[in-house]
Amino acid sequence: MPNQAARILPRVAIVGGGISGLATAFYLAQARKGGAAVEEFLFEGSSRLGGVLRTEQLAGCLVEAGADSFLSEKKEALELCRELGLDGQVIGSEDHQRRTWILHQGELVPLPDGFEFFVPVRPWAVARTRLLSWKDKLRMLREPWVRALNPPQDESVASFVERHFGRGLVEAIVDPLLNGVYGGDAGQLSMRSVLPRMAEMESRWGSLLRGMRAARKQRARNAKQNPRPPLFSALQQGFNQLVAALGKRLPSERTFCQRAVTVVERTGAGYRLHCSQKSSVDVDALVLALPAWGAARLLRGLDTELAGQLESIPYASSMIVALVYDKDAAARLPAGFGFLVPKREGRRLRACTFVGQKFRHRVPPDRALLRCFLGGVRDEAVLDLSDEEALTLVQRELQSILGLSAVPRAAKVFRWRKAMAQYTVGHGDRLRVIEESLRRHPGLFLAGNGYRGIGVPDCIRSGREAAEACVQFLQASGG
Repeated sequence: MPNQAARILPRVAIVGGGISGLATAFYLAQARKGGAAVEEFLFEGSSRLGGVLRTEQLAGCLVEAGADSFLSEKKEALELCRELGLDGQVIGSEDHQRRTWILHQGELVPLPDGFEFFVPVRPWAVARTRLLSWKDKLRMLREPWVRALNPPQDESVASFVERHFGRGLVEAIVDPLLNGVYGGDAGQLSMRSVLPRMAEMESRWGSLLRGMRAARKQRARNAKQNPRPPLFSALQQGFNQLVAALGKRLPSERTFCQRAVTVVERTGAGYRLHCSQKSSVDVDALVLALPAWGAARLLRGLDTELAGQLESIPYASSMIVALVYDKDAAARLPAGFGFLVPKREGRRLRACTFVGQKFRHRVPPDRALLRCFLGGVRDEAVLDLSDEEALTLVQRELQSILGLSAVPRAAKVFRWRKAMAQYTVGHGDRLRVIEESLRRHPGLFLAGNGYRGIGVPDCIRSGREAAEACVQFLQASGG
């Protein structure tokens, strides 16, 4: 633990050693090297850094236990890799064979190329899909005459999409897409917080079709100077590379694993953190890089109102089941990145990624690696299954959907409880109240996936912004 008597530079404590906390600590260290008067301390309650970013080897395959990649268009992750000297290790997804399948009446049906996310930008391609009825397709013809709500208001993604394209599109495509990414329910998730670009497009154009066509023309002009990157990016050896590189940049004497912070108190000059093993430390500024519910637990004694606001951000749990098959089984997989399962199909499997077809370097040519997703807001109970029960469930559903009856060469189950923040309707209002409450606590900052983005780049951005806010606060207070 830090020596209280040897204080020279103002101290910042970062609680939480996931990617948000690691990014915060890294950017504080960079600021210190640039001349800022700051000394950062990182506290992580578990035995390892990285949080849900974790890479393992399974029967010769590289398996991501949590997130497997990040969106290339969000630059924060690529920029961090560049700063760490990892840009040569970044690989792109195999977009030439990118295709998403959706389970429809027990059969896999391809998502038509005519969609950009859920907007049918090429009507003739959409007209041929079996995913939508003719009634649904005819309903889409009314979309160019849709107008934005007046006055503007937050609404669920399901409500927004239904206003533009009808209920059929919500059930067949939008809900499984969001369930696959967020583990959430399109009827509960906030349009303005989950898909802000679409909400802004409606405000400007009214019709999403008109807005999307204008955006495509702009992208085509930009592509002449800047070719479009792969949709997804990852690291050659997995996210462990990123976590390890960040860990090496942090001073070992100020990075503490298995050191959980249990209580936060306000002192005259800052904050006192009480940690496990009956130790404490005083700091000038504090970043809670935790799930919102974890931050709430630490702040309950400091500010019950703020803690209650943080607790109001719901979280979902997820289970990932990784299975490795031999070459004969691999031949049964349809071409593409994987499939999604709508709620109306009545299955517990939410989605499945064909890892070798998304990132070929991760799987030997004679193997197939499937990452299957379960849980989410509709099925928290699945996490209580034993590993054996979960594997039996997944293999039964894979046999039904893919005809995959082979016994896997290897398999592993990963559980992430209360890990996925749910930006439900009114999330933006909740954030504004939280930010107002934080003004009562100078030097206290939040980072993580509970606020303005759940992806890896979003978490990195939240850590960088928290670090910048800490430095500005310390400079303003004479640190």
